[in-house]
Amino acid sequence: MTPQSFIDKWSSNKLSERAGAQQHFLDLCELLGVEKPADPDNYCFERGAKKTGAAHGWADVWKRGAFAWEYKGPGAKLDAALKQLMTYALALDNPPLLVVSDRLAIEIHTHFTGTPSQIHTIALVEIGTPENLKKLGWLFNDPDKFKPPITRAAITLQAAKLIGDLAWQLQQRKHDPQTVAHFLNKIIFCLFAEDAKGPASEPLLPNNLFSTILNNGRKDVARFEKQLKNLFRAMSERHGEFGEHFIQ
Repeated sequence: MTPQSFIDKWSSNKLSERAGAQQHFLDLCELLGVEKPADPDNYCFERGAKKTGAAHGWADVWKRGAFAWEYKGPGAKLDAALKQLMTYALALDNPPLLVVSDRLAIEIHTHFTGTPSQIHTIALVEIGTPENLKKLGWLFNDPDKFKPPITRAAITLQAAKLIGDLAWQLQQRKHDPQTVAHFLNKIIFCLFAEDAKGPASEPLLPNNLFSTILNNGRKDVARFEKQLKNLFRAMSERHGEFGEHFIQ
């Protein structure tokens, strides 16, 4: 199977989520010239697993030491598929890669112990590029190629240094040390809150809200100061609001 024939077949395929999952994967194996699932102990379709704190389920495809793969129908939200895989990961021997796909795109999420997660997205229409074919080949034959070069510990150390440098600069400008410490604590909490889940299993600060404010603030410092004050005010209130966002 050529990349173009694969694209032609799956760009408007009407098969349901369940019916299309295995055929899509088999065609992908044909495209890449790799082995197809045929070993229930190491590489198979519908590998059974027990969800964390829940009932039994399965991953659509699983390869020991390589990946767990979950399919959704075309246009479905892949976030839900990823959450589903995360509940299976431990029972599936913690594969280093979690893959989700709606057949129009393939998302590869790294899941290596002690490293930050990275996402590699391959759109169906771009599946034939040399870079994407190489990445898909790594999935099956060399998953360690996806391992991020930096560890969480290194990121934490780098972040601590940046926060320390910022504290020193603010104090050099004659700001009160106690006020500086309180401000930086708020900043650190905001960074944490973008990932931490609240009672509704949604981030405490939705849609990378704080990161967006920071990025926009590079272009307009006055607006950044105003938005930050409004965000902190909303966070201090019960069920606070910031624009269209409700703050948990």
